[in-house]
Amino acid sequence: MFGNQAVERKIRMKIGELRDGMRKVNVVAKVIQKSDPREVYSRARDETYKIADSIVSDETGTIKLTLWNEQIDRVNVNDTVKIENGYITSFRDEVQLNVGRYGRLSII
Repeated sequence: MFGNQAVERKIRMKIGELRDGMRKVNVVAKVIQKSDPREVYSRARDETYKIADSIVSDETGTIKLTLWNEQIDRVNVNDTVKIENGYITSFRDEVQLNVGRYGRLSII
C-alpha cells in the first residue's frame, strides 16, 4: 500500500535529555529570558549578524538558545517555541541549542 516510502518521525525530546553533539533535535520549550541583541562579524563571509542569547525551559531543565537576525524580533519572553531539526553544541563548557541553517524555529 505504501511501498517503500520512508515515514519520517519527529520525536520530541526533553531539555534534560539533550547532550553535546546531538543532531536533528526537536524540542518544545518556553522562553524565560532573552538578552539584548549584539552584532558579530564573520570574517569568512565578510558579513555582520545580529545575535541574542535566550534561555528556554521545559519541565526537565533549561538550555541556552541562540537567536539570529530576524528570529530576535519574532521571539519574546514567555513565548513557547518549537525547534525542529536543531542541534546541540557546547561553548565554554555550556551546552547550547541551535536552530542552524537546516532547522526551523516557530512560535506556538
